[in-house]
Amino acid sequence: MNESILKNHPSLERATLGGGCFWCLEAVYQQITGVSAVVSGYAGGAMPNPDYESVCSGQTGHAEIVDVYFDPALVSYRDLLEIFFVIHDPTTLNYQGNDHGTQYRSVIFTHSDIQSATAHEVVKELEEAKTYSNPVVTQIDTAPVIYPAEDYHQNYFRQHPGQGYCMAVVAPKLAKFRAKFQSLIASEFR
Repeated sequence: MNESILKNHPSLERATLGGGCFWCLEAVYQQITGVSAVVSGYAGGAMPNPDYESVCSGQTGHAEIVDVYFDPALVSYRDLLEIFFVIHDPTTLNYQGNDHGTQYRSVIFTHSDIQSATAHEVVKELEEAKTYSNPVVTQIDTAPVIYPAEDYHQNYFRQHPGQGYCMAVVAPKLAKFRAKFQSLIASEFR
């Protein structure tokens, strides 16, 4: 599914990010001008074709990620990274809030040398600016095989905004994004 998006839309680029539960990242990136699709999934582990249960066990090594397909003429990769570093805590190793385990690690999987250089540059700028009181522990790695998550994880916040986790965790991250990045919000979400 993920590769067909690029095949059908050759002007799009792909960003793969992990920063806690994929529902949070998906809800944010779906609202950005220039983002055509966001697919929740798993990456960075050893087990082929993982499922949610195996990833949640922490035994597969996969991170929950989102694949963000975007038009670089409308939103830059740097913009996507700047949003990423606002909507999660990149200084905590293997957890975000109450979500604990390597599946919730902060990670950027890059698809080109340019993406890798940009990711390293953004992290360096954050460190030099002392944006956080603790060091950034976000991993930056070449994109491995990426597996889409099960269908029930796709568009999760849109389908379940009243669900407890969505109200307590996803909605505040979405509000934080909306307050800081108003100019990047797609018109249908304003």
